[in-house]
Amino acid sequence: MPSRAITRTYGTVPADRRTEMSGLEFVRGLVDGTLPLNTIARTLGYEVTEAVKGRVVVTATPNESHLNPAGTVHGGLAATLLDSCMGLAIWSTLDKGVSQTTLEFKISLVRAITPETGMIKAEGIVLNRGRRVGTAEGRITDGQNRLLAHGTTTCLIFGS
Repeated sequence: MPSRAITRTYGTVPADRRTEMSGLEFVRGLVDGTLPLNTIARTLGYEVTEAVKGRVVVTATPNESHLNPAGTVHGGLAATLLDSCMGLAIWSTLDKGVSQTTLEFKISLVRAITPETGMIKAEGIVLNRGRRVGTAEGRITDGQNRLLAHGTTTCLIFGS
């Protein structure tokens, strides 16, 4: 079955609209294009490509616009991809009217990323989700499934 082309929009989802859907509905809307991606996704060129409860995948193809002065991809790209996939993984577990925000995250960069790396995949998986705090881990891999970076996050969960 052929997949339909996504007409991507960017922006924010109004709070009243977010409260009408579960976290998983919200994240799936980002995947299928029925909801806009945040504008940093447009700036950095990434997509939210998969979402199931407790697991979200974000992909990007690094290019020259992502380079640091040394000629490798700036660690901020990896940090943003990990923050996004881990936070959205937690969001995918939330009920209607509940939101989350990152309290802290830590990443480790273990292999250089360059434009020659090709598409990279950041996968976030929930480790624990309580009433007020959620934790998740994330991994960025290349097309050969080599680990490029990994991280953990702690997110505050709150009612709207």
